[in-house]
Amino acid sequence: MQASNDIPKERLTGALRRGSVKKNVAAIHVSGKLTLLQRKLSNVLLLNAYDTLISQPKHQIDARTLCLMIGYNSNDVNTLRDALRGLAETVAEWDMLDDRGRQEWGVSSLLSYAKLRGGICEYAYSPALAEKLHDPKVFALINLNIQRRFSSGHGLALYENCYRFVRTGSTGWWPLETFRRLMGVDGSAYYETFKHLNAKVIKPAVDEVNRTSNIEITPEFAKKGRNVTEIRFRIRENRQLAMFDIDDGEALRASPVYARLQELGVSDRLARQWMAEHGDAAVAAKLDYVRGQPGVKSPVGYLRAALEGGYDLPAAAPPPSPEALAAASARAEAQARAAAEEARREAERRLRGARFAAVEAVVSRRNPTQRDADRRLFLSRLADEVDREEFRRHGWASALNARAIFAFWEEREPGIFDMLDP
Repeated sequence: MQASNDIPKERLTGALRRGSVKKNVAAIHVSGKLTLLQRKLSNVLLLNAYDTLISQPKHQIDARTLCLMIGYNSNDVNTLRDALRGLAETVAEWDMLDDRGRQEWGVSSLLSYAKLRGGICEYAYSPALAEKLHDPKVFALINLNIQRRFSSGHGLALYENCYRFVRTGSTGWWPLETFRRLMGVDGSAYYETFKHLNAKVIKPAVDEVNRTSNIEITPEFAKKGRNVTEIRFRIRENRQLAMFDIDDGEALRASPVYARLQELGVSDRLARQWMAEHGDAAVAAKLDYVRGQPGVKSPVGYLRAALEGGYDLPAAAPPPSPEALAAASARAEAQARAAAEEARREAERRLRGARFAAVEAVVSRRNPTQRDADRRLFLSRLADEVDREEFRRHGWASALNARAIFAFWEEREPGIFDMLDP
């Protein structure tokens, strides 16, 4: 059997060599049968462990911090236990060519173990899975700032599985059975019908990805006769949301320029923004200039004016005139006010997403009879038929009914949002 023969890497040429790279981009899939909360938890745990994923066999994170990062009541230990249990029961599978051209298939539980003790969550990955997760060619870390914007598990699952292909521009063709598994709806007779799968899963998930993430996707379908049998997604960057790409900031924080900005008193977010917009070299040059100026009362304000005011100031150049510096400072202040307003709106969006996650967590713990009663009771309180239809389509993730949903669950579960509200 050819697959068992060793194929030296140097003998791989042309499409075979490129194909192995492309396949590695998204060669690992996680079962889609995760709730939105579990999927967010998985990403937070991975980001927390990433720097020591290979060097340490186990990892730790403060349980309260973990709960707040994924948006539910940090005193709700049962929900955290359920979510961790779900990750330990979830399968990750990979199928790829290794660096010698040999086929490699593997399977592992997403977490090899997890435990809670003394307010600390300890967990571990299997060594084989840790190796795959740590390789950027195999598995792409999901930006947590983008993750927080998702209010449906299907949307986040689709984003994760498409984002890994962003460099190649397409997911390639997936059989519908594979797609159903990735979305967590395999085994459902209802979603065996393509009409239902398209209306309830594909279209809403595509819409959410395109509205809330840093990529835009377009589904394409392949048929055999009259039946749709395969699906793929064309992918391109969403340039309007490209700034999200700097928000993880791990590489920027490792830069010596970042350390210098922090010493000067520049905030974390502003430091990363300046470095991303202007580059390390330009920021370092302006830092050198500011440091060389005598009598500067506000080094951060002076640096802001130099960077955001558009000045090109080599070390030997004279400082700008007081009038020019005042005008630059005024522009910088206006930009700061605009940034503060955007930060306020972003905080509201995050709080809204956290509230939706808290609702989902409560709903997931109720039995089918209780869930049906909850839905009927909520529907009875909606007077507008547009609102009622929106709820029928999107359930507790209905954005149009957000205020009513939050009020309904705050009434039924007092304190559900206490740990989330500012």
